[in-house]
Amino acid sequence: QVQLVESGGGLVQAGGSLRLSCEASRTILSINTMGWYRQAPGKQRELVATITSGGNTNYADSVKGRFTISRGNARNMVYLQMNSLKPDDTAIYYCHLRWPPGTDYWGQGTQVTVSS
Repeated sequence: QVQLVESGGGLVQAGGSLRLSCEASRTILSINTMGWYRQAPGKQRELVATITSGGNTNYADSVKGRFTISRGNARNMVYLQMNSLKPDDTAIYYCHLRWPPGTDYWGQGTQVTVSS
C-alpha cells in the first residue's frame, strides 16, 4: 500500500501561481507513473499532467505552457508548478500513482481556487 499526501493548494487571483506537492509514503524504484488530476464542481475528474519514472511528461491541452510537472530527487515526490492561473483552473487537484501497471493510488485532494 502507498499513501499520497498533497499540499500547496489555496486561493489565488487570476494570473497568479501556485505549486502543488505530493509525497508518497514510500519510494518506488520500479517503473511507475505519477501525476495530477482535477475535478471541478459538476464535472468529471480529468487528467492535468503525468510524469513517468523515466521523466516522460504528458499534459492536458488546457494547461500546456502554463503548468509544469516534475519529480523530486527522492523519487517519492511529485510537484505541479501552476502559472498564469485562470478561474477555469478552479478544482480539487488529486495526486495519482500508477504502480504496478493496473494499480492506482489517489491522494485526498487539495483545493485550488482562482478568483477573477
